[in-house]
Amino acid sequence: MVHECVGADDAKVKEQVVQLPESRRVLMLVGDFVEDYECMVPYQMLLMVGHHVDTVCPGKSAGDTVATAVHDFEGDQTYSEKPGHRFRITAAFAGLDWNSYDGLVIPGGRAPEYLRLNAEVLDCVRHFDQRKQPIAAICHGAQLLSAAGVLSGRQCSAYPAVQPEIELAGGTYVPAAETFDNAHTDGHLVTAPAWPAHPNWMRQFLALL
Repeated sequence: MVHECVGADDAKVKEQVVQLPESRRVLMLVGDFVEDYECMVPYQMLLMVGHHVDTVCPGKSAGDTVATAVHDFEGDQTYSEKPGHRFRITAAFAGLDWNSYDGLVIPGGRAPEYLRLNAEVLDCVRHFDQRKQPIAAICHGAQLLSAAGVLSGRQCSAYPAVQPEIELAGGTYVPAAETFDNAHTDGHLVTAPAWPAHPNWMRQFLALL
């Protein structure tokens, strides 16, 4: 929507008004050594457009933090890893009402490696999948999707090292672009290979919310 207004000098100024989407409630599953960009950037992007985001981690309560790790692509055979920031938890995972949320975000990093050992975390993923609510997973976040058994017959992008897990879970791996900036939507599932895909990944997720 464009408004036209007249200034003191009678010159017309066109003001572009951005209409924000209807506010939704989004749950983000994180753990220690979650990838730094992959939790902080989507968290801030979702808040920016007016959505409510709760960040949760099993065994932690509101006000606690998780450690993050920065993964980068510096020409080695795999990604490098450096210390990141502390990322704040906004709600307790224990006793959480999953029905009060409209979508789920699963960042990557090291956290999914151990979060997938938690049966309640896997139940949470299945909850959103069974209700066909939007799920956004990036990088190693696909490890939670495969462990939860929600990838059979579906297409899924992820960091290339996760390809065997996706295929063993019955899914079809969507390869990463050379620049790692691609994202893929299959029904209510939006996946991407790594943080360079944030713009495409979040754009596709927001379209489903």
